[in-house]
Amino acid sequence: MVELSPRRSPLAHRGLVARAAQDAAAAGAAEVTLGERPHRCQINLRGNAGDTVFLDAVEGATGLRLPVEANTAATAGDLSALWLGPDEWLIVGPSGRERALADGLREALQGQHVAVTDVSEARTVIAVAGPRARDLLAKGTSLDLHPRVFGPGRCAQSVMARTTMILHQIDADGPTFEIYVANSFADYLWAWLEAAAADYRTAVVA
Repeated sequence: MVELSPRRSPLAHRGLVARAAQDAAAAGAAEVTLGERPHRCQINLRGNAGDTVFLDAVEGATGLRLPVEANTAATAGDLSALWLGPDEWLIVGPSGRERALADGLREALQGQHVAVTDVSEARTVIAVAGPRARDLLAKGTSLDLHPRVFGPGRCAQSVMARTTMILHQIDADGPTFEIYVANSFADYLWAWLEAAAADYRTAVVA
């Protein structure tokens, strides 16, 4: 019997859990916090946004009403759907949900012209939060991140520090942003974010 290797984060070598423990006391006063949220469940879904049968089936399987407005996200329970294009979404959730979620979608969408692909192993998530988080991100992207334009429930595919990524704002209070980045570019982007955050009081969080 072949023994599968344990999942390993692309940032595991940076010892972020230990660093978060060391920074715990300073995190409350930090202007920017950085952390990895590895192994996020990520299901890429393609379908017809104008077909109510499709939308209803997805909602029945996930509880999510897929967002049809460009660059918006919808959340239900512990799942979110990020709009990636007129016929494409990324459904994200806690680690370990991917198999059941993908199987449930395929069953609910049988007979429809759709694509359901588990891409959980393709990307990791870097969380950036704090009162200067928006300033930090603005150093690396041409996206308009003003709160009037990009607030909670907004997402966009763009470039951060010359790296393709998906940006999703989670809340307004932090504010908290999540960056979905390909595993092969995660270490580069983390290093860039840490260097760019040198202007602020920064802490690593778990």
